[in-house]
Parts: sequence; C-alpha cells; structure tokens
Amino acid sequence: MGKRDYILLGAALVLALAGVAFFLRGQALETAAWGLSFRQEGAPPVGNTDGAHLRALDAAYLGDTTQKRLYLTFDAGYENGCTPQILDVLKAHQVPAAFFLVGNYLEKNGDLVRRMVQEGHTVGNHTMHHYDMSKLQDKAAFSRELTDLEALYRQVTGQDMEKYYRPPQGIYSEENLKMAKELGYKTVFWSLAYVDWNNDKQPTREEAFGKLLPRTHDGAVVLLHATSKTNAQILDELLTRWQEKGYSFGSVAELFG
Repeated sequence: MGKRDYILLGAALVLALAGVAFFLRGQALETAAWGLSFRQEGAPPVGNTDGAHLRALDAAYLGDTTQKRLYLTFDAGYENGCTPQILDVLKAHQVPAAFFLVGNYLEKNGDLVRRMVQEGHTVGNHTMHHYDMSKLQDKAAFSRELTDLEALYRQVTGQDMEKYYRPPQGIYSEENLKMAKELGYKTVFWSLAYVDWNNDKQPTREEAFGKLLPRTHDGAVVLLHATSKTNAQILDELLTRWQEKGYSFGSVAELFG
C-alpha cells in the first residue's frame, strides 16, 4: 500500500469517526414532532413519547383519564380578530383556558393579554420568536427565547408569567425538555387537536365537529388555534356539547398536581 493509499484510508477513517460522533450526538438530542395515535374512538391516544418519561421531564399531554375533565388550550402567534369572541364564549361558559403566546402577540395585543389574565386564564410561553427550538442546542439561546417573553409579559401585565411552555409546532428534543425544566417550566403538549391553523383553508363546522367530538376523551388536553375563524364560530356549541356530555374543565396546573 502506497503513501497515497494510507492518506486516503486515514481520511476515510476520520470521516467515519465523524459520522459516528454525529450519529451519537443526534441520538442524545433526538428530535421529534409531537404526534398521536388514536386507536379507539373516545379513548385517549398514544403519544410518540411515553407518558411516564414525559412526567420525569415535567411534561404532560394528558390529564387524569378516570375523570370527565378537559383542559382547553389555545396557541396564538398573532391576532386574527377571533380572540375577543373566544374570550366572550369562555366567560359565558365559565371555562378556564390556557393561551400559549409568542412575542409578536404580546407586543401588539396588550389589551387582550390583560383581559385573558383578568378573566382567570393562564398565559403560557410559546417562545419569543416561534423558532424550531430543537435547533437551539445552546442553553443560553434556548433560555433567551423563554426569558425574553417572560420580560415582555411582565411589561404588559405587571405580573410574572406562569411557567408553562409549549414548543412551537410541537417540535422538541429531550434536551429541550431538560432545559425547560431547568428554567422551572412545565411543558404542555396535547392529546386532541385538528387541522385548524390554515387560514386559507378553514374547516367547515361539520368537519370540525367530525374531527373533535369522536376523539374527545377523559383527561384530554385540547389544542385549538385562536387564529381560526371556525373555532370562534363553533366554540359556543362545542363547549355546550361537551358540558352536556358531563365534561368539566380544568386549569393546566392540574396536569402536574
């Protein structure tokens, strides 16, 4: 074997070792988009991360599945004119909700955020810029996305933000969840949602009920988008139907009680 062959072999070995290191690093920081498998109508779905493992990381996607209780959450990256109606309906039904907001929302809609707080809702942290947080492997960068929003919330409301976190787009890594826990946050995923975020293709009333009602289950953490005109239009009837079925509504704090 000549000198050139040894050089090529050495280069190949370096690349191979680099690949192994990258693979192992990827395993340690495994990234996933939150997903659910519904196996039986009316029964809780199975998440793509085990519930017990999530609990160890101060994360949850289900409440007590022996109780007819639901946990209503809304994500909002911007205001689309629907939130006042949503808040009116929640108030009429005396239903608490959690609103996971980003920096843009807080900057532009202070009155609505203050109304959420005054009417007893939880305002959670959906990060300052709605990045794919799994790509922020540096703790300082990850922390800034949450703490900058905390500071903005304090400026808008005069109060400290309750420490509930929802990863943008549901994309997370185990390392992210650990970092959120170190910052004192509890991560809230969900067990019931539907395609309601595309404002150019909003579901009909019938499509919305057809997706949500058959999959409703005890202990469900419901994710709806506050930008959805369909959600604003159906919420009164949706809450009425759930209440007629014997469901009550709880705060996300109960998920970690």
